[in-house]
Amino acid sequence: MAKLPWKPWHEVVTLRDDLKSGELPLHMFAADLYEVLMKSGKRPVYEKPEEFFALTFPTHNLRNLVRDVVLRLAGKNDKAVRQLELTYGGGKTHTLITLSHLVEDPDGLPDLPAVREFEQSIGEQPTKCRVAGLCFDKLDVEKGMGVRGPDGETKMLRQPWSVLAYQIAGDDGLKLLHADGQAEERETAPAENLMTELLEIPVQQGLGVLVLMDEVLMYAREKAAQDPAWRDRLSNFFQYLTQAATKVDRCCVVASLLATDPAKSDNLGRRLLGQFYDIFQREREEAVEPVVKEDVAEVLRRRFFTPESISDREAFREHVIAALKGIQGIDEQSKRLGAQAEERFLRSFPFHPDLTEVFYSKWTNLSRFQRTRGVLRTFALALRQAEQWDASPLVGPAVFLNAPDDEGLSEAMRELVTVADTEEHEGKKQAWTGIIDHELGLARNIQTESVGLNFREVEQAVIATFLHSQPIGQNAKTRDLEILLGATRPDKIELEKGLVRWAQSSFWLDDTFTQEADEHVPETWRLGNRPNLTQMHAVAARNVPDDLAGARLVDVIGQTKSLTSGASASGVRVHTLPSKPSDVKDDGAFHYAVLGPNAASESGKPSPEARSFLDETTGPEKPRVYRNAVLLLTPSKDGLELADRRVREFLAWEQVRSKLKEQEKEGQLDVARMQTLTIHMNKAKGKMSEAARQAYCIVVTVSENNDNQAFKITVTDEPHFAIIKADKRARIQDTAIEAEALLPEGPYDLWREGETARRVKDLSGAFAQMPHLPKMLKTEAILDTLVAGCVQGSFVLKLTRPDGSFRTWWRSQPDENALADPALELVLSEAAELGEIDPGLLEKDALPSLWDDDEIEVKTVLEYFGGNNIVQVDRGSYEEPQRVPK
Repeated sequence: MAKLPWKPWHEVVTLRDDLKSGELPLHMFAADLYEVLMKSGKRPVYEKPEEFFALTFPTHNLRNLVRDVVLRLAGKNDKAVRQLELTYGGGKTHTLITLSHLVEDPDGLPDLPAVREFEQSIGEQPTKCRVAGLCFDKLDVEKGMGVRGPDGETKMLRQPWSVLAYQIAGDDGLKLLHADGQAEERETAPAENLMTELLEIPVQQGLGVLVLMDEVLMYAREKAAQDPAWRDRLSNFFQYLTQAATKVDRCCVVASLLATDPAKSDNLGRRLLGQFYDIFQREREEAVEPVVKEDVAEVLRRRFFTPESISDREAFREHVIAALKGIQGIDEQSKRLGAQAEERFLRSFPFHPDLTEVFYSKWTNLSRFQRTRGVLRTFALALRQAEQWDASPLVGPAVFLNAPDDEGLSEAMRELVTVADTEEHEGKKQAWTGIIDHELGLARNIQTESVGLNFREVEQAVIATFLHSQPIGQNAKTRDLEILLGATRPDKIELEKGLVRWAQSSFWLDDTFTQEADEHVPETWRLGNRPNLTQMHAVAARNVPDDLAGARLVDVIGQTKSLTSGASASGVRVHTLPSKPSDVKDDGAFHYAVLGPNAASESGKPSPEARSFLDETTGPEKPRVYRNAVLLLTPSKDGLELADRRVREFLAWEQVRSKLKEQEKEGQLDVARMQTLTIHMNKAKGKMSEAARQAYCIVVTVSENNDNQAFKITVTDEPHFAIIKADKRARIQDTAIEAEALLPEGPYDLWREGETARRVKDLSGAFAQMPHLPKMLKTEAILDTLVAGCVQGSFVLKLTRPDGSFRTWWRSQPDENALADPALELVLSEAAELGEIDPGLLEKDALPSLWDDDEIEVKTVLEYFGGNNIVQVDRGSYEEPQRVPK
């Protein structure tokens, strides 16, 4: 690849070695408060303050929460109960661990920027506290869980108040709560006064007491389902605990009520949450959301990249400017925002701010996608794969693609698809894997045929649209896509063309928005939860019966007027889709036939069926005589394939219409869809007719060498016959030829040596029979030539009467254009005896004026007798009309 005008993101910032190598397992992004409190040593990244704070970003909200909690633990405010906001994976557990590390051993905190930021926000060093954690996701409803007391000893306990008491005061805490003063558990929630006495024990020892509660609903939902009485027990416990916390000056309760498992938020779970919220609402301060969207980029930076590579944010500016150059090249609004856009991208670098925005604003509404944890895991998968091939200046939709040569979905994309698959819409789930895989395949095909799209922009558009389409029903605007795709500087026109082609061919884009894609880039994009009309059409097209398609194609050809338009007016006999050669008579007249699909030919290669129409009449044993008077129009094989495809497309739309009408009967009619379908059908019908018209581009006729030739014409808006007539290869003559051309000295070689007279039929029939002669459209044209020959004095004509006399016409004066007595020499009686004409023609009343009227026109005689092999052109000279007795 040529040198890029920007640096790829992974050359500006450096992935952590453990993430790059895969040594950092993805479950490490799921913080676990219980492991920290138990000091299990399983995950140092959370348990060791020096590792934990190296990766921690003190967000604005987190700093404020830490300040309020630590000062409460120092007895300097009355904010005794804090609740973390209701968002999945929004950094809640991470926040609880942060609080635990800050106050458990303040003197042992590492000297790290994050720690200093927290201390500066607090305004003093945190005070040492006793930390007790109620990790309800680890509290088994049957067996309980092991907990660690102040002296480091552990004990298995079943009740949540026992778990709390043991962590605060060990066995003394259990004794305090037990009715008999035993270090054993009690079954009911302790009253407020006992809870207050318990919480004061660390205070009396000079310590604050911090109570951390995580995943409350995980336990409560399971326990209440097992025994409904526990609904009230837990409510009582939380009420007594929060009331007691407010009465102990150096006590603070920080709680996360929501369960990570969305299944716990069923009807019972929601009722429990509502009940618990009411309890905490009475005593708590405002709820806190530790991570907001402005914090996501920094959280990601600190978790994924080495501190050295992200320490100087100002060093990113030149790379931001390089990325914005491409975006501003296709988006005017970004260009107008100028410095404001630059600062926004700088705060998010190397992440595209619109990418993190869509995860934060849309994906956090998916029940199984946890906000920070979901983003962390997803990007961890994406970055360590994309770092090997992605050339983009920003971390954008491309990182969710697989490597260019790898098929299928990337690991990160499979994670996202799995999350989206669990969502229900109108009682149905979506199977996104097949949908995305299909759409990416379309995008790859589009990209291979595009110029100016060198960084998989259409594939990225598929990813971006998928991300924007969650939860089901959401969508993206064209500008949303362009901003996400613009950093690699795609050609704007080519990008729009690529998007239009995707909209035209997609099976899963919502056709409510893409119906106008033939002309313009759709304004709105959504990957829907149902197959679009294009997909329904594709399925139907595969099931169109061949016989149905063939019959409809023949109908369309027969209805295509341009194939025969104007031919009859030119004086030819027209045959539309004749079934056999005998349908085209062998009579010397000019015949123009439009043959059916079976006669499809190629330039220079007339098909066997087309040849049979030129060579035969009723069969091979009876060859055609007047071959030069037959001209055939056939489809090309390529054109016929396209026409067949267009017919199948139209028939498939008819099948789709039938399905939609079935839905109408079931009361599920989508009016907008039917309107869109009508548009598709009208377009398909027009394409079908046009394909049939374009398919007929091969002319098959006799060449001047008497060979069967096939040549291709260029189909335009003109009628086909007009195009053929104007083509010199067809050798068509539609006007009278010069009289001299019929004489022995003429170019056509129509006379035998020594002949002085020839029959008119021989002259006119020669043009239909002899391939070296032009194809005369009209017999009248030859008769006009004969008349002109008399007028010019080139020859005389004779017509013999029944009585044996003959009558002649010739040019009476050299300077006059009039005939005195045309010289058509015919021995009619002899001709009749030879069976060459119908004897009835010899009767006087057949054409009375022929025998007595000197003014009869020569052309009338020729028209009446010229085709009956009895009229002759005589080169003799006559001075006056003669009547010669028989």
